[in-house]
Amino acid sequence: MGGICLRNPRSFFMAKTKSQKQEIEEGLKEKLERQKALVFVDYRGLGVKDLNVLRSQLRAKEAQMQVVKKTLLSRALAEHGIAMNLRPLEGQLAAVFAFGDPLAALKEVYAFGKKAGKLNILAGFLEGREMDGATLQRISLLPSREQLLGQLVGTMAAPLTGFMGVLQGNIKGLVYILAQKAKQ
Repeated sequence: MGGICLRNPRSFFMAKTKSQKQEIEEGLKEKLERQKALVFVDYRGLGVKDLNVLRSQLRAKEAQMQVVKKTLLSRALAEHGIAMNLRPLEGQLAAVFAFGDPLAALKEVYAFGKKAGKLNILAGFLEGREMDGATLQRISLLPSREQLLGQLVGTMAAPLTGFMGVLQGNIKGLVYILAQKAKQ
C-alpha cells in the first residue's frame, strides 16, 4: 500500500524525517532552476479531486503544483537567491512552478480559482520580481501571447487592407464607367 499503515492511520501524517526533508528540498531546488514563474496559492477548502484536476490542467500548460511547508520552501528559495518572506502568507500553501509559458500557467490557476471559489493567489515571483496576489491576478487577465500577436498583425494589416479597398474602389469605378460606355 505504498508505506501507509492501515492499522495506524496517523502514521500517514507523521512528521517527515530529515532525509525526507532533504529530498523534498533537493526537488524544490531542481524545480526552481527550471521555473520561469513561481506562484503561491492558498488551496484551503479544495478537495483531493479538485487538486488532482488542477494538477492535470497545469501539466497541460507545462506547470506543476506542489504542496510544501513554508520552511522548506523558504530554505530552497534562499539557496536559489530569492529573498522572499513566506511567513505572512496565510492558509495552506502550494507552489505552482511554471516551466513553459508563465502567463498560461497563471491564467490556468486564476481561472480554476475563480471557478472553484476556494483557490487564492497569494504572491509569486515573475520575471525576476516578487509580486503580490492582486498584481498577479491583474496580469492573469491580460490576453495570451498568441492573442496579442494576432492583434498586432491585425493592427499592422488594417492600413494595407484599407488602402487596397480604396484602390479597388477606383478600379471598380473605372470598370463600371467603361461598361456603361460600352452599352451606349
